[in-house]
Amino acid sequence: MDSMTNLLNTQYAGNTIRAYLLVIASILIFCIALRIVANIVIARLKKLSQKTNTTLDDFIVQQIERNGLPLLYVLIVYWSIGTLHLSEKAATIVHHLMTVIETFFAIRVLSGLLAYSLKNYLRQKNYPEERIKQTRGIIIIINLILWSIGVVFLLSNLGYNVATLITGLGIGGVAIALASQTILSDLFCYFIIFFDRPFELGDFIIVGDKMGTVEHIGLKTTRLRSLGGEQLIFSNKDLTDSRIHNYKRMEQRRVVFRVGIVYETPFEKLQRVSELLKQAVLMQADVRFDRAHFASYGDFALIFEIVYYVLSADYNKYMDIQQAINLQIFRLFQQEGIAFAYPHQVVELIANKAPSLATD
Repeated sequence: MDSMTNLLNTQYAGNTIRAYLLVIASILIFCIALRIVANIVIARLKKLSQKTNTTLDDFIVQQIERNGLPLLYVLIVYWSIGTLHLSEKAATIVHHLMTVIETFFAIRVLSGLLAYSLKNYLRQKNYPEERIKQTRGIIIIINLILWSIGVVFLLSNLGYNVATLITGLGIGGVAIALASQTILSDLFCYFIIFFDRPFELGDFIIVGDKMGTVEHIGLKTTRLRSLGGEQLIFSNKDLTDSRIHNYKRMEQRRVVFRVGIVYETPFEKLQRVSELLKQAVLMQADVRFDRAHFASYGDFALIFEIVYYVLSADYNKYMDIQQAINLQIFRLFQQEGIAFAYPHQVVELIANKAPSLATD
C-alpha cells in the first residue's frame, strides 16, 4: 500500500502521477458526459429544426455538431491540463496550440456562415439549383482569402512580425496580378456572369456568328454545345464584351416573311391578297397576327409582307406553324387563281422593216 502511495506521489516534470491520472480521468469523464448530453440535445434540436420552414436553424445545428462539439472537447483537454503545474515553456506551447485550434475553428465557422449566406441569397433571388452548385468556385476563393487572413492573424498572435510578410505579399500580389491579367479578367467576368445572369445553364444563345446551348460556366471559360454537336469554348471576358442573343428567355417569336405574286394579277384579286394572307395566319393556333400589306413592287413580283407572332420560344413549333401557313397560302391562292411570281425575263423582239423605194 505504501509502495502504491509512493508511486502515485512520484513527480515527473513538476507534477505527481496522481495529478496526471486525475487529469486523464477528468478528461474521459467530461468527454463522455459531453457526448451523452450532446447526443440528446442535438437530436432534439434536429427535430425542432425540421418543423420550421427556415434553413437557418438547420445551419446552426450543423455548425454545433461540426465545429462546436470538437471545440468543446479541445477546451476540456485544455482546462484539464491547466490544472497541472507546467513550466513556462510547456505553458507557452499549450497556449499556442490552443490559439491555433481556436483560429482553425473560427475560420471554419466563418467560412460556413459566408457559404450559407451566399446560397441563401441566391435562392431568394430564384437562382436555379444547378447555378447554386456552381458557387463552389466562389467559395474556394472566399476560403483562400479567409485562410490567408487567418494565417496572418495567427502569426501576429504568436508574436511574429507580420509587417514584412504583408509587404511581401502585397508586392508579390501586384506582380502576380500583372503577370496574370487575362486570368484575373476572366475571373472577374465570371462574377459578372454569375450575379448579372445574362444566361443560365441550358440557355440557347448566339454570340457573334456562333450559337449553342450553355453547358458549363467556369471560372475562366464558358462552354456551349453547338447545333453541329461540337463544343464551343469562350473566355468569360469574350462573352461579357459581346452582344449575346438569349433565345431561352424569348417569350414570343416575331416572324416576318414575304410572298410575291405575278404582275398579271387582276386588281380585284390583288385587293383580296392581304385578307387571304391574314386568314392563313389566323387559322393556326398559338399565334398573334400583326399585319399583311402590299409592301413594294419587285423586279418581277408584287411583294406582300406578313408579320405575326408565335406565342412560344420553341423553334420546332415555330417551324411547324410556318409550314402550315405556307401550305394554307398555297391552297388559298390556288382556289382564287392567284399565281406566285418567280424570276423570269421577257424578251421583246421588234422587227426592223426596211422602207420601200418609190419608182417612177
